[in-house]
Amino acid sequence: MDANKPLAHRVRPKTLEEFVGQEHILGKDKILYRTIKADRLSSIILWGPTGCGKTSLAEVISNTTKYKFYQINAVTSGVADIKRIIEEAKNVFLNPAGKCILFIDEIHRFNKLQQDALLPFVEDGTVILIGATTENPYFEVNKALISRSMVVKLEPLTSKDVEKIIKNALVNKEGLGEYNIKIADETISKIAEISNGDVRTALNGLEVAVLSTNMNANGEIELTDEIIANCFAKKKIAFDKTGDSHYDNISAFIKSMRGSDPDATLFYLARAIYGGEDVDFLARRIVISAAEDVGLANPNALVVANSAMQAVHMVGMPEARIILAEAAVYNAISPKSNSAYLGIDSALEDVSTKETGRIPMHIRNAPASGMKEFGYGQGYKYPHDYPGHYVEQQYLPDEMLGTKYYKKSDTEK
Repeated sequence: MDANKPLAHRVRPKTLEEFVGQEHILGKDKILYRTIKADRLSSIILWGPTGCGKTSLAEVISNTTKYKFYQINAVTSGVADIKRIIEEAKNVFLNPAGKCILFIDEIHRFNKLQQDALLPFVEDGTVILIGATTENPYFEVNKALISRSMVVKLEPLTSKDVEKIIKNALVNKEGLGEYNIKIADETISKIAEISNGDVRTALNGLEVAVLSTNMNANGEIELTDEIIANCFAKKKIAFDKTGDSHYDNISAFIKSMRGSDPDATLFYLARAIYGGEDVDFLARRIVISAAEDVGLANPNALVVANSAMQAVHMVGMPEARIILAEAAVYNAISPKSNSAYLGIDSALEDVSTKETGRIPMHIRNAPASGMKEFGYGQGYKYPHDYPGHYVEQQYLPDEMLGTKYYKKSDTEK
């Protein structure tokens, strides 16, 4: 056992049969499984959260392929490293196959120039690219590289998958098999739950627990729930306030308010707060929802949301969570109408694309007396001079007469 390497590295699978999870892409009837087994792999982008097995899968491929395998990290490598690898791959004495597999971890960290440097060699088959990224590759990776690669979406491992990996690490001699460890299945389940699908977090925490716990009178390292709780700072969630999960979570939050589900609204709000989301940003989203989704069905929602935004800004965390929750739930339980939202967008579309005519003369401004001689303001009927404070008169230009932008929803009073 190389104790200098972290546990997650030492117990990585060496074959596809040892790989745990990702059955949706690595089941024996799936194309990726078959192409790896047959060593007929084409360029792929592995996209998934941390600790879901992207690097482990690349290592399995390195043990399976007959081609020369290179591995670099986009954080520490550059164009010079790519050129060196290409030269070696094309050298018939060093590499008779004339091609190689290049695994680039965190490929989203490569800038456009670095990604462009790869393109011709991926295109001519010199390089079979395996890129790993936690970010949405459709936003972060060169579109030309994407078009020449198969994008494979990896999901967070299930709790059962993580439990299986932990149990293997406890008996694996490359892992913790040399230690006399006593741990209940319930405690293993707790580790899997805390890690939330990130096997690296689970194994790192487990190793810390083992190495920091003294043996009992029976010569055992006994790991309890309390010890585990102290070795994991807090439950990990798949949330990055600057990454792809940020957009997924805020989308779910907004759609839950729109869909009148207060429980889901509070759940996604809690995920955002727990993940360190900017509370001012959350408050602004609630204000937008109040206008866009609740709208005229309950105009008071905008008043509540705006007050909440000001209060959040003044108060800050942790109390801001209460203010955000009140405003978000108010939106969720309010009746909904998007009549104003649809109306203004329809009007903007007409203004930007149609010949909409001229403003009728009788409702134009006449700040100077001489302008009335040209018809400005002449014939205007002041509504408050009429019964019910209403009088029929033309407001739209002639070209737009009969156009309806506001369509009252049946939820509006």
